[in-house]
Amino acid sequence: MGKRKSSSRKPAKKIKQTLDTTFTCLFCNHEKLVICTIDKKNLLGELHCKICGQSFQTAIHGLSQPVDIYSDWIDACEDLAEEAEKHGGDADEYSDDDEDEEGSRSRPERIDSDDDEDDL
Repeated sequence: MGKRKSSSRKPAKKIKQTLDTTFTCLFCNHEKLVICTIDKKNLLGELHCKICGQSFQTAIHGLSQPVDIYSDWIDACEDLAEEAEKHGGDADEYSDDDEDEEGSRSRPERIDSDDDEDDL
């Protein structure tokens, strides 16, 4: 006598986990309003917030996904914040300082044409 054949269960289908393509904006904190687009022909990844208009571009490779572009954006924002912290201000103040320096260099100095003692 042999054993009775037990009924075998069919293997369960593995649930394929999908990665997000819309994300939360780092600047305006609106959820699922940052859209990532991937241009594999030009190897360029871009994201854009629908509310505040913030955008970011980065170089990609053949295996890049939207989540990779979003993580690059987070890293770039953190790097900018660290750089601004080194210079003693936030990112907006740091970028304005560069513009002020350029503006003062392009302005010609006034020279007094008369030869008075005021020039000394």
